[in-house]
Amino acid sequence: MNPELVALLSGLGVCLGLIISIGAQNAIVLRQGLRREHVGLVVAVCIASDVVLQTIGVAGVATVVAAHPWLETAGRWAGAIFLVGFAAVSARRAWRGGGSLEAAPERDASGATAGGAVATRTRSSWRSTRASTLATILAVTWLNPQALVETTVVLGSIAAPFGDARWWFLAGGIAAASLWFVGFGYGARYLAPLMRTERAWRILDGGIAVVMLVIAVSLVAG
Repeated sequence: MNPELVALLSGLGVCLGLIISIGAQNAIVLRQGLRREHVGLVVAVCIASDVVLQTIGVAGVATVVAAHPWLETAGRWAGAIFLVGFAAVSARRAWRGGGSLEAAPERDASGATAGGAVATRTRSSWRSTRASTLATILAVTWLNPQALVETTVVLGSIAAPFGDARWWFLAGGIAAASLWFVGFGYGARYLAPLMRTERAWRILDGGIAVVMLVIAVSLVAG
């Protein structure tokens, strides 16, 4: 079989295997997809981040990290602290409930909902929410050492044996990330009928809190 094709399919398979899990990043994609809030922004950040990280890994940063183990240790603790804080916020939402729990309705170009009502969110509120969403997805992507290690060190190490064909491996990995985040982000809305009650959102937030804590513990435990 053509070595470039083998590398491409290997990158696609390995990346999908690493990325398909309800971790910190996917939890945010799921929540925003269910709410239909800033899905395009979240998906774009996730894909762009994967492109950068996979490229860095395939280009050889895995060798640098392997030569300086303290970099991985420092990153693990920083990420664990962040994830514990994120878990606390999610747990607080799960405990208190309330808030806007319904998935946002579809809107036409004028801002009217399917039922004819016009959205009343102010421009400043929209900016604040968008900025908060951007900050959150950037944080869970770039302050999560588990994701960073998987995307750079693991993928970079696996790609290295392919030699010159490793760039095809990279192309496969980027394709996998793009397909996953677009499908998961925009496909989450079809779960909306199951998520229309406050109880369902509290369960979701509670689950996210548990996942964050488990990841944080696994990071510290190595």
